[in-house]
Amino acid sequence: MCADKRQDPHFGTKLIHVGQNPSQWAYKDVIPPISLSTVYNQPSPGVIEDFEYTRTGNPIRSVLEKCLASLDHAEYALTYSSGMAATTSMVNLLVPGDHLLSSVDIYGGTHRYLAKVAIKAGILCSFIDFADPETVASHLQPNTKVVWFEAITNPLMRVIDVKLLCDAVHKVRPEVLVVVDNSFVTPYFQRPLLLGVDIVMYSVSKYMNGHSDCLMGSLVTNNKEVYDKLYFLQCTTGSVPSSFDCYLVNRGLKTLHLRMERHMSNALAVARYLEVHPKVLKVNYTGLESHPQYKLANSQFTGHCGMISFYINGGLKESTAFLEALKMFCITCSLGGFESLAALPCKMTHTSLSQKERLSVGILDNLIRLSVGLETIEDIISDLEQGFVASGAKDK
Repeated sequence: MCADKRQDPHFGTKLIHVGQNPSQWAYKDVIPPISLSTVYNQPSPGVIEDFEYTRTGNPIRSVLEKCLASLDHAEYALTYSSGMAATTSMVNLLVPGDHLLSSVDIYGGTHRYLAKVAIKAGILCSFIDFADPETVASHLQPNTKVVWFEAITNPLMRVIDVKLLCDAVHKVRPEVLVVVDNSFVTPYFQRPLLLGVDIVMYSVSKYMNGHSDCLMGSLVTNNKEVYDKLYFLQCTTGSVPSSFDCYLVNRGLKTLHLRMERHMSNALAVARYLEVHPKVLKVNYTGLESHPQYKLANSQFTGHCGMISFYINGGLKESTAFLEALKMFCITCSLGGFESLAALPCKMTHTSLSQKERLSVGILDNLIRLSVGLETIEDIISDLEQGFVASGAKDK
């Protein structure tokens, strides 16, 4: 278990107990029950005791949201039917003519939504390099309302100094909402609200659930005014998760701290293996000393996730052959499950970007992304090795 003193010493207890008190249920269920009812009886017209309609509130969703909020030391959390639904709800805080400033190297689905959908609603979006917080602050416009970035960029694994960025933005424009996608890192390894972030977004489908069996997103904040607006949008648009998915995530959360420790140890072993492999040109993993922001990552995170990307020595032919040869890894665009997953960003997660845009940020045909799972490490490395043999990639 992580011994970093910055880690929340009560994290595991929160995962298991916050919002889960059996006394709130008639039968004192130790495991919060799934409430499948969409409607709740009112003692009198317009008199609502606990819940009214499952779109506006649901017992198992309430349990989950309380637990999620506690993990980030937050007052409020809202859950959505997917990570993109959470992103959409956040952008719905804006009105036509408002400006959103985003990091250029973000998840392809987020980039697609901002560049091709939000813009049609009159939301102005700019994409720049977020490496220097002062440069980000200099790009704020009078109509900028949101600054959006990822704690670890997808798929290049770059790290942004969250505190310096928040300080730089809020010094110039205190009212601008700084939003971070913390899906890769999770609240186990970083709690962005304590670093000055206004809203934390999670694709809960990933590490938080950890079992690749449901879609969900979440927004977490300490800002009551923002929460009230987001809750109104959640109720009005109806992009809420199902009761069964809330049950699955609530169950999956119980082992988050244990899973993240194993993801980290396995990923570090894989990254070290890849770093010295003759068919690998470069490895991107925040836990390696060779990572450009290694010191920043260690000062900002209390650990490292299971996400790695690397450049195989070759092109599209070699990277495709490598992935097709894998036997244990599944080829898929998702991540964060207990099973090991692999992806080719140029053909999967980032196809919405033009070739010029992909090349400009380093998403080349030979860039492979791994979500290292919880299997026995020797089996993971053995599968990767036979993939290299079958890839046809030459030694560098």
